[in-house]
Amino acid sequence: MSKIDYDLKKIKAVAFDIDGVLSPSCIPLGHDGTPQRMVNIKDGYALQLAVKRGLKLAIITGADTPSIKVRYEALGIKDVYLKAGRKIEILNGWMADNGLTAEETAFVGDDIPDYQPMTSVGLSVAPKDAASDIKAIARYISPVNGGHGVARDLLEEILKAQGLWMNDAKAFGW
Repeated sequence: MSKIDYDLKKIKAVAFDIDGVLSPSCIPLGHDGTPQRMVNIKDGYALQLAVKRGLKLAIITGADTPSIKVRYEALGIKDVYLKAGRKIEILNGWMADNGLTAEETAFVGDDIPDYQPMTSVGLSVAPKDAASDIKAIARYISPVNGGHGVARDLLEEILKAQGLWMNDAKAFGW
């Protein structure tokens, strides 16, 4: 039984914000002022496994750092949207392009730019340290802070509910 109060068997797709979700809220800057984001290896494992298991994944972020695209495309995520000023428009287009309904889609966000996308999907998810306005609308609040395994927490629950977690030898490698 899942700790998430939602029928996770319905979920076919998950879209993630980056800063405060897949990376911590505090971002060091490089010597040239370029943000240097951290990534969580357990998130990475769960993301690539979810792609292999057939979940559609997207990154929708206001950030404009090329390393984001490199990192997540290397994990098999083809839909990486940078400079997303209005995330709701990108989310709606991505859902339409992939034939997804709201109840089949989850969005993971942590701050005000994520508010509209989170209210437009069946499963809205926030990290433990999300802004209070976001936690107020989240259907599920992960027990971990952003950048510290939020994707792993959610994707493991989805894949377990769908019988796709550790179900064959392919699950044990990259």
